[in-house]
Amino acid sequence: MPTPASSGPLLVLTGSYTPDTGGDGAGLAVVRFDPASGRPAPESGLPPLPVSGASFLAAHPTLDVVYSTNETDPGTVTAVTRQLDGALTTLGTPVAGGGTNPCHLTVHPDGRWLLTANYGSDTDPGTVAVHRLDEDGRVSEPTDVVVHEGSGPVTGRQEGSHAHQVVVDPSGRFVLATDLGADAVFAYVLDTRAGTLAQTAVSRLRAGSGPRHLAFAPDGELVFSADELSSTVTCHRYDAGTGILTAGSAVPATTAQDVDNYPGGIVASPCGRFVWVTNRGADTVAAFRITGSGLTPIGEVPSGGTWPRGLTLTAGHLLVANQHSGTLAALRVRDDGTLEQPAPAASLPSVVCTLPL
Repeated sequence: MPTPASSGPLLVLTGSYTPDTGGDGAGLAVVRFDPASGRPAPESGLPPLPVSGASFLAAHPTLDVVYSTNETDPGTVTAVTRQLDGALTTLGTPVAGGGTNPCHLTVHPDGRWLLTANYGSDTDPGTVAVHRLDEDGRVSEPTDVVVHEGSGPVTGRQEGSHAHQVVVDPSGRFVLATDLGADAVFAYVLDTRAGTLAQTAVSRLRAGSGPRHLAFAPDGELVFSADELSSTVTCHRYDAGTGILTAGSAVPATTAQDVDNYPGGIVASPCGRFVWVTNRGADTVAAFRITGSGLTPIGEVPSGGTWPRGLTLTAGHLLVANQHSGTLAALRVRDDGTLEQPAPAASLPSVVCTLPL
């Protein structure tokens, strides 16, 4: 099994688009997931927390605090904690996200910095912001904001830069930010005293690919990109000494024909053997086996809804947030990396992301 299964139900935090951000969701809501049955269900004892445009979630490494993007213009980020009874409550007020439409964030491994990727808009460029975190996990105003430059050949999507993800590489040395508009991955070094980013490299990826999210293999030598605009998954060699990606082979993200498809979430297994990707348009989750420095398709199943966006691996299952159908589905992972058909899904309007608590 690529990940150990849990013996009992788990609590999972979900994020959704709210009416002010074009959705119908509540913001943050808790779901109880039973790995034995593979069925998620809303946790009736914990009321939702209204957080605007909660499109991505990240947990603090040592504190019981979660951070949410607020995908608005201008964008903000919100810190959330849990009370003794498990109820969610905000920790402070929303803080400026350092750009427009923040769509991804991550906490630095030292727990003192929050990094936020701001997608931008038709007129605003993509940016990456740094926020200092207090000892209790509260978010301070940005200590630095870097602006991406670049464009690509896809009309209507790549006239300017669009930062889509920010992560810390497995070595902890570089901060990497994917940019869908610029067909690039920007590498930075974070000054952990001043909270500033210094750009060290730019990896130029295949023109028109539109890299959305990255997922690292456990050894850190390979990194896989979900390419939103070319509907592919690309395997890259990663140089941990420079932060540079060297693109290798790319495979189609779906076998579906005659459908406009946009890969969304991507996950690599902790065992280093498999990669899974959600397909918005085909409405599937595709499974791949890592073979040397490439990927081999091994199966594809329905996502349990329409427009699958967020993808999370937990307790031997992939949790799939289907945005347009408003459903959260669970797909059991077999030992060979293939996926079982989803169990009955939970209804969660405009759900787009999940985070096991």
